[in-house]
Amino acid sequence: MANTKTVNIDWLGEQRYVGRSENGQQLLIDNSANKVGVSPMDALLAALGTCTAYDVVGIMEKRKTPLSSYRIEVEGERADTTPARYTRITVRHIAGGEGVTKEQLEKAAHLSHEKYCSVAASLNAEIVLDVRLAEGSEG
Repeated sequence: MANTKTVNIDWLGEQRYVGRSENGQQLLIDNSANKVGVSPMDALLAALGTCTAYDVVGIMEKRKTPLSSYRIEVEGERADTTPARYTRITVRHIAGGEGVTKEQLEKAAHLSHEKYCSVAASLNAEIVLDVRLAEGSEG
């Protein structure tokens, strides 16, 4: 049976929204003129970066070479036409720690992107998008 996740999105006015997970965690998505949150496309890059970060940190710990510093830079190139989807995403892993080698970090990053990271797998998948309309409340 599939594991289903639900996020509810509430409009806050302008082009500003708050997403709430089933457990109540919140994410501010903002594409208004005076941004106070991240854009939807930036959130997608952040989701990919943090997903792979979880994996890489865990893999390196299991290999007894924990990281003492770690940063990911995620860069997305977008199409010039609508929809302006990402056509290329580059993920740079910058890490250090006692005994950490470039080869170990490279192997952990590849394992994440090719096997463990569900965001990366979702970006590479054919996803069934089911759009439905429901009665809204007037207010």
